[in-house]
Amino acid sequence: IGYHRTLRSRAATTSRLDSIPGLGPARRKALLRHFGSVAGVAAASEAEIAAVPGVGERLAATVFAALAADRR
Repeated sequence: IGYHRTLRSRAATTSRLDSIPGLGPARRKALLRHFGSVAGVAAASEAEIAAVPGVGERLAATVFAALAADRR
């Protein structure tokens, strides 16, 4: 039973940010802390994402493109 609970809890805590290459746990946490949620990150401009400490222009472009579907 414990194993299946662990699997379910992992699935519940994944987000769109988990699938972005180059975005590890520390940068993901920094983005979520800065914007408050995945929706907040998705609503941000590429420049706003790049302004987060630890996130450069190249990674900001990757994050912005990966979350483009959330803005539609």
